[in-house]
Amino acid sequence: MKKIAFLIVLLMVLAALTVSAQDNSKDALLAITHVSIIDATGSPVQPDMTVTVRGGRIVKIEKASKTKLPKNAEVVDASGKFLIPGLWDMHVHTIFGEWIPGGREVSLPLFVANGITGVRDMGGDLDTLFAWKRDISAGTLLGPRMIIAGPMLDGPKSRFPSSLSIATPDEGRKAVDELKAKGVDFIKIQSFIPRDAYFAVVEEAKKQGLVFAGHVPDALRAVETSDAGQKSIEHLTGVFEGCASVQAEDEFLKGKKGPKRFLETYDAARCAALIARFARNRTWQVPTLVWERGQWLVDDIDFSHDPLLKYAPASWQQKSWPSFIKGIIKDLDTDPVSVRREFVHKELEIVGAMHRAGVPLLAGTDTAAAVDVLPGFSLHQELEYFVQAGLSPVEALQTATRNPAEFLGLQNETGTIASGKVANLVLLDANPLQDIRNTRKIWAVILNGRLLTRADLDRVLDQVSAFAASH
Repeated sequence: MKKIAFLIVLLMVLAALTVSAQDNSKDALLAITHVSIIDATGSPVQPDMTVTVRGGRIVKIEKASKTKLPKNAEVVDASGKFLIPGLWDMHVHTIFGEWIPGGREVSLPLFVANGITGVRDMGGDLDTLFAWKRDISAGTLLGPRMIIAGPMLDGPKSRFPSSLSIATPDEGRKAVDELKAKGVDFIKIQSFIPRDAYFAVVEEAKKQGLVFAGHVPDALRAVETSDAGQKSIEHLTGVFEGCASVQAEDEFLKGKKGPKRFLETYDAARCAALIARFARNRTWQVPTLVWERGQWLVDDIDFSHDPLLKYAPASWQQKSWPSFIKGIIKDLDTDPVSVRREFVHKELEIVGAMHRAGVPLLAGTDTAAAVDVLPGFSLHQELEYFVQAGLSPVEALQTATRNPAEFLGLQNETGTIASGKVANLVLLDANPLQDIRNTRKIWAVILNGRLLTRADLDRVLDQVSAFAASH
């Protein structure tokens, strides 16, 4: 009994020390000196600046030549480095039933190691996500800020895990009410929800003050979801149907779709009208171009030599991905590869046209519920695809910084670099405005004011690699 009592006391002491350390960290000072700031507002680069962080927030930004460093500050000489806001991946699945195990050990740390300090989880196991969110907030788990939908609202026979099967309007309203009571941040719509149930969900979500976002259901037109107030459309769902001739769009509502038919029925005038409607309604688009390319060209891309595979658990590579590939080829890849390549290029054209028309864009990847779309790393590829679509490097960067903050109503907290905002920042070795690929060249990450050096990030990656090899 004495031994048990001693262990209990020891645990209480250790807990007290942990709390004490967390409390002391609130007063910790970090000064990033001689850095070039890219604040993501669109303003020019600000060279030779000092950014001071206290208690997880930016407290001062000034010219390095005018800075008087506090004696107790941890000083980081960032000469030659570039500071950008922490990145957001606005379409992820961190835990998705048994499809992608290892979210805690793989996805969360990979996000941070890649400079992603915020994610919008578009469908997952709610209790686990809430637990992770609490641990991240408490500082006991390394991971990004999480905006959570919980289970997706899908049709009566959903084929996806982490979903609620909705067959009737009453079931849709009940699902919204229950998710609201549980504390979700928004409602995620899937493809197979019935038409009348969709509009019941919309009505109830508005009543409950919840944002609703997701797919354009197969039973609806994209313009209808936009007019209904759906805040974002994912994966360009419904877009090519809405860009088709009137007769073809009616045909698509009844069933068969595919790249070849989309290209054959494309109507430039109707597409321009749809895009203008998106811009007028401010319907955000999350095209997940990295997922789209991987989906349509899954049998044409050799990812077996990808050096990043060491971060993908064996279960993903040996079980999840082969299952995904089998389903994709069966359901989607019915057209010749040459046609699908043309369609992927057309998607880039559509995204470019949306951008020029003022449709707001967000960077999202659909990681990890996709083949070789690895958490964290895939977001940098998404930014490169945005540049290929016609965005400038700073505009592409904004799809993962300023734009997510605006979409989420968090402009006062995140998205750009300014005094008073949360210190979620990324230090780069090279200027991403000269080459968007430079977002990959991460020298350090500041997560809620905590400095993670390159050595720290490499240790995180080593831990992920070790876990992936044994799971």
